[in-house]
Amino acid sequence: MFCDMTVQHGKMVIVCAPSGSGKTTIVKAVLPDIKSLEFSVSACSRPPREGEMHGKDYYFLTPDEFRKKIEEDAFLEWEEVYEGSFYGTLKSEVTRIWGQGKHVIFDVDVLGGLNIKKQYPENSLAVFIMPPSVEELRKRLLGRGTETPESLSKRISRAEYELGFASKFDVQIVNDELEKAIDKTRKTLLDFLNNPI
Repeated sequence: MFCDMTVQHGKMVIVCAPSGSGKTTIVKAVLPDIKSLEFSVSACSRPPREGEMHGKDYYFLTPDEFRKKIEEDAFLEWEEVYEGSFYGTLKSEVTRIWGQGKHVIFDVDVLGGLNIKKQYPENSLAVFIMPPSVEELRKRLLGRGTETPESLSKRISRAEYELGFASKFDVQIVNDELEKAIDKTRKTLLDFLNNPI
């Protein structure tokens, strides 16, 4: 399907954060309150986990299908997280949401978010959710009970790297108290969506 991404129908909200900062919790909390926003479903090359649905949680593609779409320039942004493991945002997903007369909200990694912001500087808002500190982030990740010492070390190292990009975002929101962070995010998004471009 042909999609002309030069036609800017709506706005884009890009939410990024290091793993464990509460980004997905915050996005899920504000979405029901902002009816004009629709969540952009990402594509990935991994198989679905139990309970995940194609088109709802992710667009599940094989690595070969993903590579073919890269060749077709079908992605707004994509990344090979490690060999053969791809994640990205399909241009057709933005076209679908704008076609419904809604604005798009992305929950993407930091570099992907900055890539989208660079392509749509006029009609996008990039929000960075920050942990109060790296030590607090470490505690939160440990509290999940899903990390090995090796995976925790990798996540903390990546978080420190990603925190270095915070100043490149339009807004930084510190998730010290979850309810306050949700309220601030909701207000920030509504202000942006209610103002003309």
